[in-house]
Amino acid sequence: MASAPEDPVLQRYFKGHKAAITSADFSPDGKQLATGSWDTFLMLWSFKPQARAFRYVGHKDVVTSVQFSPLGNLLASASRDRTVRLWIPDKRGKSSEFKAHTAPVRSVDFSADGQFLATASEDKSIKVWNMYRQRFLYSLYRHTHWVRCAKFSPDGRLIVSCSEDKTIKIWDTTNKQCVNNFSDFVGFANFVDFNPNGTCIASAGSDHTVKIWDIRVNKLLQHYQVHSGGVNCVSFHPSGNYLITASSDGMLKILDLLEGRLIYTLQGHTGPVFTVTFSKGGELFTSGGADAQVLLWRTNFDELNCKDVIKRNLKRLHFDSPPHLLDIYPRTPHPQEGKIETVEINPKLDVVDLQTSTPPVVDILSFDSTTTTETTVHTLPDKGEEICGYFLNPSLMSSECSPTTLKKKTEEMSDLPYENQRSIPLAVTDALEHIMEQLNVLTQTVSILEQRLTLTEDKLKDCLENQQRLFNAIQQKS
Repeated sequence: MASAPEDPVLQRYFKGHKAAITSADFSPDGKQLATGSWDTFLMLWSFKPQARAFRYVGHKDVVTSVQFSPLGNLLASASRDRTVRLWIPDKRGKSSEFKAHTAPVRSVDFSADGQFLATASEDKSIKVWNMYRQRFLYSLYRHTHWVRCAKFSPDGRLIVSCSEDKTIKIWDTTNKQCVNNFSDFVGFANFVDFNPNGTCIASAGSDHTVKIWDIRVNKLLQHYQVHSGGVNCVSFHPSGNYLITASSDGMLKILDLLEGRLIYTLQGHTGPVFTVTFSKGGELFTSGGADAQVLLWRTNFDELNCKDVIKRNLKRLHFDSPPHLLDIYPRTPHPQEGKIETVEINPKLDVVDLQTSTPPVVDILSFDSTTTTETTVHTLPDKGEEICGYFLNPSLMSSECSPTTLKKKTEEMSDLPYENQRSIPLAVTDALEHIMEQLNVLTQTVSILEQRLTLTEDKLKDCLENQQRLFNAIQQKS
């Protein structure tokens, strides 16, 4: 069947990773794409013709999650090597390393204002970091199994998380408490996220389902059974009207949330698809999976003017504009089962002159500082860093530390010889490495003690409740 003008179209393949793609994110300006992979590398792709791709080398195990900061000046990554890294997305690729988790880290997520970062880990915790000071703030412990994903709400007041304990939890970032819990799952959720106006959450289920919940009334709004394999990732269109899903069945599906139905099935990958995401404006989306290919698609089906909808949603990021109950349609669950009418698009059949990008790849070795749970250790500053640390949030900087100033300094520094930029006496390096090893041991100890304290508190609470019941029972008998 020939594609209609409003159908999504595959524009480009990006090839450069050596193993499965786990995560992808568009830069806020829409000119670059960052991807993470099982090959332990991050890659930064430019949409300009004949542009080089950058491969960032630093993680020692699978990169599980990547995300640009809202201003695009930072790139965060999570890895199975138990660390989180912040990278400067340029040709120098300077990075800072966080070591706070005691098990693989599964996801990273910036708050909408860029001031905080949430990390989710297989150590059953979610940790929140202050990006301005690069300091650990607090942990959220209530999950009883690996946490696979944690995301901020658009206004930053909530965090949603999903775990292999088969629950989805909503956390209040003000009082650090779990304020809601969804647990009617056959399997567990691989991925979860808020819709653009923060009124609903969507979950990607290992039980092949996609569910959308209204968190204001704690009600299941929509339930889609459109995949024949586990769903690994979902992404809301910025308008909130569409949801795209990626599955181990090798398919991408596009759902029309206003009508509550499946509208497109996309076949572009060979093997499971692990990640999918819309660009910030919604005109593009990208997908990646086990075939180690990054696919760039043009959306097309959202040609209806959604800018007004996006503006309306942005207004709701402020505390004085709570979302309205009429914003979500339909108001009853819509299970999608049985034979479904959908437009199937197979680029291998439909597209003849597809542009394949295998750009020259520049390897960038990280030279980093490390942040542990409650201690920050910085390497010696390079030229121009005494005034402004590279990782300060530009929106919180003084004028002398503006992004423009930083850009000029970066350009100046990039002209220096490679050795001069990174020369540190060997004795100092050895001493710093020894200090970091000791800090890592302390970090792990503190984290374990934190977990034990949480468990002890829970047990003490149960004991007090049991004592109260026994006391009440004795009083009734007497």
